[in-house]
Amino acid sequence: MVVDKPAGWTSHDVVARVRRLASTRKVGHAGTLDPMATGVLVIGVGRATRLLTYVTGADKDYRATVRLGVATTTDDAEGEAVVRVDASHVERGDLDAHVAALTGDILQVPSAVSAIKVDGQRAYARVRAGEEVALVARPVHVARFAVRDVRAGQDDGLPVLDVDVEVTCSSGTYVRALARDLGSALGVGGHLTALRRSRVGGFGLAQARTLDDLGTTPDDQAVPVLPMADAARAVLPVRELSESDARALSYGQGIDPAEEPAGPVAAIGPDGRLVAVVERRGVRLRPAVVFSPA
Repeated sequence: MVVDKPAGWTSHDVVARVRRLASTRKVGHAGTLDPMATGVLVIGVGRATRLLTYVTGADKDYRATVRLGVATTTDDAEGEAVVRVDASHVERGDLDAHVAALTGDILQVPSAVSAIKVDGQRAYARVRAGEEVALVARPVHVARFAVRDVRAGQDDGLPVLDVDVEVTCSSGTYVRALARDLGSALGVGGHLTALRRSRVGGFGLAQARTLDDLGTTPDDQAVPVLPMADAARAVLPVRELSESDARALSYGQGIDPAEEPAGPVAAIGPDGRLVAVVERRGVRLRPAVVFSPA
């Protein structure tokens, strides 16, 4: 299912709610959203949790507001201010130039309060325990970083600029870190004041249900979920199977490749069901995960 996560909820909070609604412990999510963020959170229920691995790696769209003039400990509005600089002198040309420099293939240092594990413990847990955490820069791809609006404002009397942006990026990119790095490059500091995820792969806000909507499901009806074949089509290339190929995959056997890429492919049976996710191994396509076993 696709949930429109509300502000103030952690991704784990949403999973816990769906567990109660679906009456099963087997629930997971495909990519954490910070508590202050809202928008698309893809949830897997039951067997569909095995499909989440392929959703997590999909590219994503965000709408965000960056406040220039204030940097915080968390790179968002939930942290304490560590830099406060009058940003009223920032020119639009300089802003656009530094946004362009943060577009494309870049090396990004994740936010120190990210969910990345450091020696087996989440980075944010170490920071909240008072530790200094230094994360290593890693390659990410920012396909689009567009400025939609710039507004002058104040933050406790300090002149700031609020910049509304839209971002399309690879999995593992931190929009908070883009805000931090943009402010740093402009010499005034920056952090996120708002973040909304509008797309994960082929899943968008148009498909998303609020938790209030899901909570109104009658007790005698199952929580509404997307068919697994539709979910797989949203994030993977598709191989339409013959009856014999569907039967072979359901037994865990390989099939002959056609034009499929070497990476994961959703194998859909003649009845429209997701039979397996397959990958090329040697000269055959073999199931990585079987969803419709014989």
